[in-house]
Amino acid sequence: MNLDVYLSIFTLMLIALGVNMLAIKTRIPYTVLLVVVGSLLVPLSQVESLSFITRFQLTPEALFFVFLPILIFESAYNMKFRNVKENKYSMGILAVLGLLISAVFIGFVGQWAFGLLGLEIPLLVTLLFGTIISSTDPVAVLSLFKEYGAPHRLTLIFEGESLFNDATSFALFLVFLDLFIHGYTGFPTLLAGLISFTTMLVGGILFGLFMGFMFSKLIELVKGNEHLEITLTLLVAHFTFLLTELISEHLVVLGHEIRLSSIISTLIASMVMGNYGRFKMSHGVEEYMEKFWSYFAFLANSLVFILMGLMFANLSIDLKIAILPIIAIIAVVAVARIVSVYSSISIIHALRLEERIPQSWQQLLSWGSLRGALAIVMVLLIPDNLSLPGWTYSFSIKEFITAMTIGCIYFTLLIKATTIGKIIRLLKIDSLSSQEEMSYHKSKALIYKGLIDKIDDLYQQKQISGHQHQDLSSYYQALYQQQHTLARQNFDNSDHLIENMLRLYALGLEKAMLKEIFRRSEINEAGYKKILDILEIQVERVEHGKQQLTSLNEHFSDWIYTRLINGMRRAFFLPPKAPDPEEIYLYYRTQYKLISKVIRELSKLEHSHLSEIFDDKQAIDNVLLVYRALQARTEEHMGEQIKSSQALLDQLNQQSAEKVLHTLQGDVLKQLHDDEIITPKLYISLSKELHDGEDVTPKPYSSLKKELQN
Repeated sequence: MNLDVYLSIFTLMLIALGVNMLAIKTRIPYTVLLVVVGSLLVPLSQVESLSFITRFQLTPEALFFVFLPILIFESAYNMKFRNVKENKYSMGILAVLGLLISAVFIGFVGQWAFGLLGLEIPLLVTLLFGTIISSTDPVAVLSLFKEYGAPHRLTLIFEGESLFNDATSFALFLVFLDLFIHGYTGFPTLLAGLISFTTMLVGGILFGLFMGFMFSKLIELVKGNEHLEITLTLLVAHFTFLLTELISEHLVVLGHEIRLSSIISTLIASMVMGNYGRFKMSHGVEEYMEKFWSYFAFLANSLVFILMGLMFANLSIDLKIAILPIIAIIAVVAVARIVSVYSSISIIHALRLEERIPQSWQQLLSWGSLRGALAIVMVLLIPDNLSLPGWTYSFSIKEFITAMTIGCIYFTLLIKATTIGKIIRLLKIDSLSSQEEMSYHKSKALIYKGLIDKIDDLYQQKQISGHQHQDLSSYYQALYQQQHTLARQNFDNSDHLIENMLRLYALGLEKAMLKEIFRRSEINEAGYKKILDILEIQVERVEHGKQQLTSLNEHFSDWIYTRLINGMRRAFFLPPKAPDPEEIYLYYRTQYKLISKVIRELSKLEHSHLSEIFDDKQAIDNVLLVYRALQARTEEHMGEQIKSSQALLDQLNQQSAEKVLHTLQGDVLKQLHDDEIITPKLYISLSKELHDGEDVTPKPYSSLKKELQN
């Protein structure tokens, strides 16, 4: 690349930053503005001194091998296996069957619509276009869903569908592209296409699992070396993607080429990394990962969408010819999405596979289907010389599909994306539940109470006058009373709502303390994931108005990680891994610590600032009753383990104490460095001692204990 290309890249990045700031101020979706600005850059580049702006352009290789793995990893890393399991039918049917319905509908109806306009477009062309345009892009939609408060399950279904239908769409695209190249010969061609489609999906899943677990184990081996951990997480997406493509080029079974889906293998590897590998990372790296990949995804999306605008402005096909076909195909694609969503969800409801999806959600899923990066990737992968017998138009098949694709993308970004907020409000999908309304009023009351206390503090410090103090206090006192009254008057079952809020608060306390316990190495990875899973299940129970767990073992049989890992072990003829006595005791001891923490905090709620929110003593007593019962049962389990092996208990307690003290040394050392009490040179020296397993104190506790005994 020459200097102009580098200058173009960094200029586009700078422009993207400006567009992001404009999007925040105008509340227009970021991706929409990027595409518009990208289109405007073409006339700007006609100025001689600014001609370098358009030198960097999207290529199939850059999109496919650089940008796409980043976008897949960032989305899949935060997708939890348990959420996928709970919504597997809605995600799977929408992503596979729904996409097939959409692609076929667009193929046949699109050909008919073009015929009405006097364009004789072959069915194979419209089917190829249908596979390209049927995949949905979650980037802009999910940010809007979160901004306008769409329900959590609806967001999960849409995100899962978008991730998995990318793989389905690309696999189907390759099948149809192969039909273009080798032609259609009847049933053998259909059978070969079906086999190819199946092997791409199944092979991609298996290879993705292998790569995800392999990289997770590699991260475990280098744990403590943050640079190596970050490098491995950076490699997992691109290495999985590239290796899948390499295998697909050389894998031949019984004389047949076998292709694996690089998209689905990267997707599965990323999910394994997010659900399994993240717990093997160092504490600092695990916290840094989301920001790290979020930035890379932001950068990739910025460049892709702004360059998409440049592509549209540089289309070689005459817009006078393309405008009517674009309008027609936009209508066909919109109807295809409605048909695919409603037919797919009707099957789910008819077979009673999952909890019903409300009509308003189906309407939003039908409308909120934006298209983006993957569609552009597939368009660019179409060979420039692709043709069919009888194609006599002045523009090529690739140019025609490109014009239709970008036209549809523009419509979804400029019309659908900008109206999603209004649709959500119109369908009342963003309406607050009774518990959220109660929390809303009580939170505002707490904020106003804090402001009143601050006003008193300002007056005592002579920073405001007596007159100002009186006016401000009266104003915020009135607001405080208003919210306090609304929180009580508008709800018949306010006691129950406060109890649910209290349960969520208690679970939040447990999750925060659990993370700290894991950081201090007081519990192993398996125990940490089990407890975290149980806490998240309890949060969902509260949100759905269900009873709290009464047994810590209630969901062990449903623990997704154990079943997945044991399934992998059985595949290699290894026996399932059973928890040992040490793991069981550490599990119950950690649960005891979490429960005791909650009991302590709830017991002093009446005298804390949170008494404004949790002002129902009966609700506090009810939650305390549940936790005290859990505490008693947990203590019984611990007692059983102690009886079985007192020596094991002593050993575990000693190991735990030494780990806590070792972690504390690191925390104190870091604080000394942050406060500039010790020099960087001294900090590095002491850190090295800790990292090498040495104690900052003259002798480890175990050695000191032996000397004292002697």
